[in-house]
Amino acid sequence: QVQLVESGGGLVQAGGSLRVSCAVSGRTASMYAMGWFRQAPGKEREFVAAIYWSGGSGYYADSVKGRFTISRDNAKNTVYLQMNSLKPEDTAVYYCAARYYGDSAYQYWGQGTQVTVSS
Repeated sequence: QVQLVESGGGLVQAGGSLRVSCAVSGRTASMYAMGWFRQAPGKEREFVAAIYWSGGSGYYADSVKGRFTISRDNAKNTVYLQMNSLKPEDTAVYYCAARYYGDSAYQYWGQGTQVTVSS
């Protein structure tokens, strides 16, 4: 079992920056990847970024490429999403998720953190 707790959301003006964090506790052995997703009001949840737990660079949705950076600190069991040049359309609840080897999808989710970008 794994627990994911997001933090760092808030209100920011367009063009500003924000960093959200995801603290991971519990089973990290055989973890394959961590991802960030978001859901805006009235919209489907969408993929934002992901990173392999073992290392390497992240990969991103086209809508955030060049503005967002995903990183992880395995010593702290924490995954970060640095968001720069924020736009009002980035407003959403941001969720982190965990995927293990052998799973075809992300099976474990945090409770989400609200990010609001004002114009």
